[in-house]
Amino acid sequence: MTKEEKYELARWVVHYALAQGADQASVSISESKSSTIDVREQNIDTLKEAIQSSMSISLYVDHKYSTHSTNRLDKTELSHLIDQAIAGTKYLTADEFRELPDASLYYKGEGGDLGLIDPAYDSIMPETKVDLAFQVEKEALNKDERIISVTSSYGDYTGSRVMVTSNGFEGDTESSSFQLYASVSVDGGEAKPSAGWSESSIKFDDLKKTEIGKVAMDRALRKIGQAKMKSGKYDMVLENQVVSRLLDPFLTALQGSSIQQKSSFLIDKLGEKVASEKLTLIDDPFIPGGFGSKYFDGEGLATKKRTVFDKGVLNTYFINTYYAKKLGTEPTTGGTSNLVFETGSHDLDGLIKTMGTGVFVTGFTGGNTNASTGDFSYGVDGFWVENGELVKPISEMNVSGNMKELWMQLAEVGSDAYLQSSWRTPSLLFKGIDFSGL
Repeated sequence: MTKEEKYELARWVVHYALAQGADQASVSISESKSSTIDVREQNIDTLKEAIQSSMSISLYVDHKYSTHSTNRLDKTELSHLIDQAIAGTKYLTADEFRELPDASLYYKGEGGDLGLIDPAYDSIMPETKVDLAFQVEKEALNKDERIISVTSSYGDYTGSRVMVTSNGFEGDTESSSFQLYASVSVDGGEAKPSAGWSESSIKFDDLKKTEIGKVAMDRALRKIGQAKMKSGKYDMVLENQVVSRLLDPFLTALQGSSIQQKSSFLIDKLGEKVASEKLTLIDDPFIPGGFGSKYFDGEGLATKKRTVFDKGVLNTYFINTYYAKKLGTEPTTGGTSNLVFETGSHDLDGLIKTMGTGVFVTGFTGGNTNASTGDFSYGVDGFWVENGELVKPISEMNVSGNMKELWMQLAEVGSDAYLQSSWRTPSLLFKGIDFSGL
């Protein structure tokens, strides 16, 4: 189905829904292709290819709301679905806040190409994908007698979406992604430590295709000899790829749903200093080739570049139309795009040397955060550091505290932003964090 055919079908569904009694309607048609290849012990363990098409329909009937989805895109089937959906929606409880966004807030189509799609996606041959998965495994397989197992994988995805609403929004998106991954487990005595490594890109030619298995192997081998450390209050460096584990609860507290339901520890904090002055965080949806780049969000609202935290001061919440109406405020957007930190001058090694003595955290092993209070406790893996050098690997330790206090203890932001995610997190140094072990 071409893009214009999707638009025509979406418009037809909207018009049909309104004719059958809906007050408002929103329709999205999505198509995607993906492939996954998993390799283990020099054999293909999994090979999957998928092509999917689906439609999502949101209906607003007498301030009652429902959503429906189907992969049967024939008009006869759709008309039957809509008839039943509208009839069923009328039995729901009315919610005065349920309606489409103000049309003036929609994206109007002025943006250029954000570089989110690889036009060569369909030209990549299956044997190329398989060879890459085997190549990644080969980089670690039998390279050290302590290796127990090596697994590797190749994955790709491309998708498109067309969206039409009854109050005037029309927009479409396209994106692609590619990934190579390796996981290595090793014999460490009683323990069997493992580690993984991945590389991702939006375009195939930009995908780093070497050193993935080797990096995973090296990271697993250096975990041999893991042990608990004595409990105490230590400085902590977070590796850039794991920062999201502690950032996520902080950002979840900014969601409109959390604010309205009073399950956020950052309620009524706009304009207040809630983190260290080292934290300046910008939500930038317009980065060419950014994993989170977009001109409009899931509702069609035009995206904007926003400073979320300015030297620790909270500037904005992430509020969609529904929760904005419930809160009596203006909507911003329902979620993040590309999160960009104001970075410092030290790379990871520099942060570790700056810390001198403390804990370098490379992974998390379970745990949770209380959304209302901000109290948290997580299991961690990593290394004990002395005089700026990694001394020994640690595991089975917990880091705990309160999110509001943790982010006030941010002392340095690294220069090594992780660019293979929409959250471009650099390594971070925190002062005086509670660790429990022996």
